[in-house]
Amino acid sequence: MTRPGSLCVLAAACLMAVAVSARAEDPPAVNAKQVAGLFMQSCIRFAGDKDGLRDWAKKTGLKELPPEAQDQFLYGLPGVVFDASNQDGKFVLVSEDGGSCSTIAETASGSGVITDLEQDMNDAKISFKMTLEKNDTEEKALKHREYMATQGDRGWLLLVSTVKDPAGGQVMLTANRY
Repeated sequence: MTRPGSLCVLAAACLMAVAVSARAEDPPAVNAKQVAGLFMQSCIRFAGDKDGLRDWAKKTGLKELPPEAQDQFLYGLPGVVFDASNQDGKFVLVSEDGGSCSTIAETASGSGVITDLEQDMNDAKISFKMTLEKNDTEEKALKHREYMATQGDRGWLLLVSTVKDPAGGQVMLTANRY
């Protein structure tokens, strides 16, 4: 015979499993994990090293966007933009000639991106501190979170820009070395 307390524990475990499963299948949550992972593999690894980043992107099989599409992401700055899209969603990798690196997801969970990025940095043993969180003064739907991050003698300034909509939207993660 099962005790009543055991049923509560079993029910709670089932609800947690359903919640985890739902998050794993939710496209904005999946895309948040994907864009944070792409950011860690590319921008964190190669920020400040445009040649290393571009070589990595090509070896990984990422293709350069056509010049007119690149202009939409570079805003007149010199650089290269790669298509990092996959079966889960549309992603781009932006490599500016000055060494700045960004990853962008067309649609992702803003809160999920922050959670996933912070978890990825913890897993990689990167120390980080949020230095600022603010709403965009011009684009009211956006909010920005800035971090300082270090690992050994490497340091980064990070900017995570997300939409406020809980359903998700475009997100951009940017890394610069300091």
